[in-house]
Parts: sequence; structure tokens; C-alpha cells
Amino acid sequence: MAKILIVDDSALARRILRQALESDGHEVLEAKDGPTALERFAQERPDLVLLDLVMEGMTGLETLQKIREMAPDARVIIATADIQRATRAEAESAGARGYITKPFKQAQVLEAVRRALEGGEDGADRNAA
Repeated sequence: MAKILIVDDSALARRILRQALESDGHEVLEAKDGPTALERFAQERPDLVLLDLVMEGMTGLETLQKIREMAPDARVIIATADIQRATRAEAESAGARGYITKPFKQAQVLEAVRRALEGGEDGADRNAA
């Protein structure tokens, strides 16, 4: 299966995502902020990144842009509580391949991950506004 980096400042969110992904056979890496995520990404080159938008210091969008600078083909799914259409559009224009919203539902997380790993651009959570 895939190596997936979870980036979220919430330990609870990381734990929920880890459980969902490991139950599906994925290898999971974690980072609690943008700078740590960039370091882990450079070292590990994960197949996919699940990235929160709202974090202290470096925002998720800034982190996404830096990841895309390192690897233009990087697969990133935004995993956030922010459901605003403008935020979603900004993330997608910055290169996100999907968008899932908190509270996370395991089936939706795994479907978004599957779509992103298959190369589809539509890993989005269909229930997000």
C-alpha cells in the first residue's frame, strides 16, 4: 500500500486518520506543523499527504505550495474543518487533489485516498459545501 504523511496540529485528528489509514494497510507518517511536514516530505517522499489548513506558524496553503515546489507532482489532500468554498477553490488551484472535512468519516477518507493514489483529480469529499 501507500506511504502517507498526515500533517495536522491536532493529535486527535492525526490519531483518527492514522487508524483509518492503517486499517486499510497504509504506512503512516505524522507531522504536527508545516516545517516538520516539509522535513518529513523531503526525507521520506510519501506517496500522499493529508494536510490540515489551519495550523500555527506556517499555514496549510503555505505548506502545500512548498511541497509542490519540491515535487510538482506531489499528491496532497486537504483534510480540514474549513468548509468554505473559497478556501476549497484556493487549495485546489494550489494543487490539492482532494478535500475532506472534519469530522472525518473513515469511508470518505479512504475513498479520497484511493482516488488520489489512482491519479484522479477528484478525491474531494462530496459532502463538503
